This record gives sequence, structure tokens and C-alpha cells, in this order.
Amino acid sequence: MTVDQLMSKLESFGNEGTKRIYKNHGAPEPFFGVKIADLKTLLKGNKNNHELALQLYETGNSDAMYLAALMADKDKMTKEQLQSWMKKATWYMISEYSVGALAAESPHALDLARDWMQSEDEKTEAAGWAVYASYISLKDESELDLKEIEGLLDKVGATIHEAKNRVRYTMNGFVISVGGYISSLSKKALQISQKIGKVSVNLGDTACKVPFAPDYIEKMIARGSFEKRKKAVRC
Repeated sequence: MTVDQLMSKLESFGNEGTKRIYKNHGAPEPFFGVKIADLKTLLKGNKNNHELALQLYETGNSDAMYLAALMADKDKMTKEQLQSWMKKATWYMISEYSVGALAAESPHALDLARDWMQSEDEKTEAAGWAVYASYISLKDESELDLKEIEGLLDKVGATIHEAKNRVRYTMNGFVISVGGYISSLSKKALQISQKIGKVSVNLGDTACKVPFAPDYIEKMIARGSFEKRKKAVRC
């Protein structure tokens, strides 16, 4: 399937209700408003079609960009390509959930997370925390740099309420990920989440809420999250 054929398919899946929701979340034009479930139907026969994914992302269309990150071969994505994709990401659904998830599954996850968390750009910094949180959910505890993660927990506890808007959201997600997946740091993550309390984030004209980390961590532990690692975070 060619880029033009896929773009036609995407346009046919466009939904005004979905488009309105995405706009309320901050999505800029151009995009058609395609539901994630419909994007996934287009993956059939195209999964890991890396060259097509690269072409799709360059269209600048939000639906195509999201599909591109689902389609891309995580092992073929270079660090430079992921950096470029992050710079071109048009809103948080692309930077955090699309490119960020692809980066977390790639061999460059830690390098990019560490780099992006230091960025002055809100979109990039927020994605860095999201990538690290996703990375934690994918890796066995023995493979993680626990000293570094503990230091990052301390940083979140000390700075989250003064951080940029979307950074506050993904920092909160990082604490949840540590608390729910790392048994040796779970108690500390829970303590820090309780110290942080409610995290205020402007989520636009939506009904979405910021997860209350202490409750979320406790629910994850009750479900046996220490023993369950994700196989993928792109969805």
C-alpha cells in the first residue's frame, strides 16, 4: 500500500466526533479524527513496514503520524530518526503516546529518556518522563538502574508542582510506574506520591483527570504488577 492510498483510507475513517475530542485535547490541523481502533485495522499487512512508516510521519497529519509510530520497526528506528520525530510531533498524543512509546520499545530508550528529560521544551521534557515510565514497565527490575530511578523519584517529589503543565502529568505517571513495577522502590514511590498529593494539570476542554498516584499504585500492586511485565507499550 502506498502513502497516498493510506491517506485516502485514513480520510475515509475520519470521524467528526473524534476530531472534536482531539481538538479539545489540543490537536492541531491537519488531521481527520480517526479512532485508534480504526488505525489498527490499517496495520494489517503493514506492520513493521518501516519505509512506509517514515513516509507517513512526514505528512504532518496527526492520524498518519500516530499510525506511523504503530507501524515502524522499533529495531530499525535510529536515535536520529526518533529525535527528528519528536521535534515534529504536533501535540502530546504524538509526543508521549506515539513517538514516546516507540522510543521506549527501541534500543535507544534510556539515552532518549535521559536526553529529553533535560529539555527546556515542554513537549520533549514531558515525553522523556513518559518514555522512562514505559521503559520501567517493559524491563525486569534486575535490568534497571535503581539508583538513578530513586534519584528521579526524589526530583519529582521536590519539583513536580513547579514543573511545566504536561511535565507534571508525566512525572506523576513516572511515580506510578515505579511504584507499580519496582518492588524495591515501591514503598518509597508510594510515600512520595502521598507527599505530592493531588497534581494539578490543565487538560483542556475535556473530562479527563490526572490519576491520583497513591490509589493507582495500590491498585497495581493488588493486581500483581510486580510479576507482570508489559511486552509492548505501543497501543
